[in-house]
Amino acid sequence: MDIAIRFDRTETGGNIILPASKSISNRVLIINALADSLQPVRNLSDCDDTVAMLNVLNSNGSCFDIGHAGTAMRFLTAYLSRIVGKWEITGSARMKERPVAVLVDALNRLGANIEYKEKEGFPPLIIRGAYLQGGEIEIPASVSSQYISALMMIAPYMVKGLKLRLKGHVVSRTYIHMTAAIMRQFGAAVEVGENMVEVRPCPYMPVSFSVESDWSAASYFYEWLAIREEGEICLPGLFADSLQGDAGQVKVWEKLGVQTVFETGVVRLKAREATVKRLDFDFTEMPDLVQSFVVACCLQGKPFVFSGVETLRIKETDRIAALIEEMARLGFCLKAEGDSKLMWDGSRCAVGELEIATYHDHRMAMAFAPAAWKYPGLVIRDKEVVTKSFPGYWEQFEKLGLVCQTV
Repeated sequence: MDIAIRFDRTETGGNIILPASKSISNRVLIINALADSLQPVRNLSDCDDTVAMLNVLNSNGSCFDIGHAGTAMRFLTAYLSRIVGKWEITGSARMKERPVAVLVDALNRLGANIEYKEKEGFPPLIIRGAYLQGGEIEIPASVSSQYISALMMIAPYMVKGLKLRLKGHVVSRTYIHMTAAIMRQFGAAVEVGENMVEVRPCPYMPVSFSVESDWSAASYFYEWLAIREEGEICLPGLFADSLQGDAGQVKVWEKLGVQTVFETGVVRLKAREATVKRLDFDFTEMPDLVQSFVVACCLQGKPFVFSGVETLRIKETDRIAALIEEMARLGFCLKAEGDSKLMWDGSRCAVGELEIATYHDHRMAMAFAPAAWKYPGLVIRDKEVVTKSFPGYWEQFEKLGLVCQTV
């Protein structure tokens, strides 16, 4: 089903309840399982990715379909490779187009036994789990940090531990540091350098853990204030000293006129005047926020050049192509420079049909929804796609004074 959004000038306000961090939840679940822990994980995410992970970890079966859950595919591939048994893992049609060769090759060099069931380099996979020897290997670091995190999390159970040499430009480095920080909380001995990660063999200890709210989800409410250019929003459960790299968005939104005030247990966002007429930014460390900033900049009329967007080509959809296509419907002519840059020079084109395709990508739906402020009646296709990371998104979005009607 689709959803049409219009503005209701009787604004309700109130606190926005964000989901728990998907990134932290999925890492903690893998580590908790490896630790054979009975300790609780509090405030666990209820998103599709985390549900897919839980379904596998709690299953008595050996064949798993994780749908669109890319994080689950990568983390579970590594996890199952060291669990004795024969396993098969697959996913949606789009998942079968998302490459996993970098991870599979690395695991096989460390002693795993993983084969491709269909197309070489892509899911579905047949995994014969066993004890892994580990050792020192080199891995390309410019494709996805999730490959690195997946290897790191199982490394304490490798006979020789793990020494990863990171080749090339390291993308999403903050997620690697997040993984290391969570591992240390469970007792792992892990060191992260500029181009090296080292994990010593040392089993995890069970600990009680509480998951933070999701900084990635916060971006859509920053975006709303940036587009509207007035108002305030309160977001409970966010912290300045977060494990999440996307907390770095605070300083970038200031440039577009959204101030962040940290209070006890709450972040208060306040709309102010923007400080830039053009935004140039490297999103290497925050690729999941590109869609929010693209829509905000265009609707503020601010040209931009965004670099560090290479990983967007292999997300739930090709996000670079999707942004160019869907922003054109709103009258904005974006351009890409290969895989490395996405830009808008202020060029406009005719506004098309106000129906935004989401391409099975949750972030397309959530990032385009705030555009309804300037395009009343905007239709977002496939509204249920938000359940991948933020099942309660539309309910929270209506607190901003918008009416979301299924069409």
